[in-house]
Amino acid sequence: MIRNGLLAAGNFIIDIVKMIDAWPDQESLVHISTQERCNGGGAFNVLKDLALIQVDFPLEAMGCLGKDEYGQIAINDLKAHNIDTLLMQYHPTEPTSFTDVMTVMATGKRTFFHNRGANRFFQVEDDLLKKSNAKIFYLAYLMLLDHMDSFSNGQTYAAKAFAKAKALGFITATDIVSVRNESFPKVVSSSLPYVDYLFINELEAELLTGIPLTNAGKMPDTDACIRAGKLILDMGVNCWVILHFPHGAIALNKTGEVVKQGSIKMPPELIKGAVGAGDAFAAGTLAGIHQDSNMNECLKMGVVAAAACLQDASCSTGLQPLAQSLQLAEAYGFREL
Repeated sequence: MIRNGLLAAGNFIIDIVKMIDAWPDQESLVHISTQERCNGGGAFNVLKDLALIQVDFPLEAMGCLGKDEYGQIAINDLKAHNIDTLLMQYHPTEPTSFTDVMTVMATGKRTFFHNRGANRFFQVEDDLLKKSNAKIFYLAYLMLLDHMDSFSNGQTYAAKAFAKAKALGFITATDIVSVRNESFPKVVSSSLPYVDYLFINELEAELLTGIPLTNAGKMPDTDACIRAGKLILDMGVNCWVILHFPHGAIALNKTGEVVKQGSIKMPPELIKGAVGAGDAFAAGTLAGIHQDSNMNECLKMGVVAAAACLQDASCSTGLQPLAQSLQLAEAYGFREL
């Protein structure tokens, strides 16, 4: 079988972005000026981002939705972007996962009220996985999928899903949600021996390795990132650890290769929001991985997609064809790492 395309599994969320005039005290009232509904969650965002950057390979969705209005909105959005929905699951009673995103207009600060909903019950079913001819199996997010993060016979269900995918011939990739939880190292490390490409940010890498990387918004120390990446490779990642942060990304593999790529120096007035930028970075990088590009080129595609994402407050609306996004790099240049 010649595999082609990307199957994204995991979190499918509807974000309800509400613009408010102030953050209220308890038992007080504020006004909502505008409201919009858009995609959210690692699998949903990456698929839509790949569609918007106009990749030339098939896209498939695997997740769990409720039988409700938000579920239908998600399906309609996926189909509108030519994303195959035949592998989607539907929970009979749980609602589609959603997040109320409260944004204060004057400051841009956001507060998130999240309902885990049907995502809690998502599982990778063997018969559905076997129906896919995709080249890449991407699961996101670890630490935000209750069933997949739970253990059975010493392994998480996510680890078992990656093992099955590798046995079927998929390239495997995953991303993590940033959450401080004492189970974080145990849950994440269970999957790593079956993961070919791991996307991880500086907070997640710090939680996984114990190496300090976060410092009040400042760029992480490059040498510390490399030490953390090597330690994560030792935990079992098969091909590349891709550590990303607002200033750029560093990728490492087991042969000792280290690739660095700075982010685009976007003017502050062009930045409308950073929500979804990590998923956009993953989408751009995965597009390069799918076409067998070298890691230098993959990371460049990733930071270009992330920069485009910053131009809109929602997760994906700022994305545009990669050739068009490359003009941002030409106009503003890349940071040095």
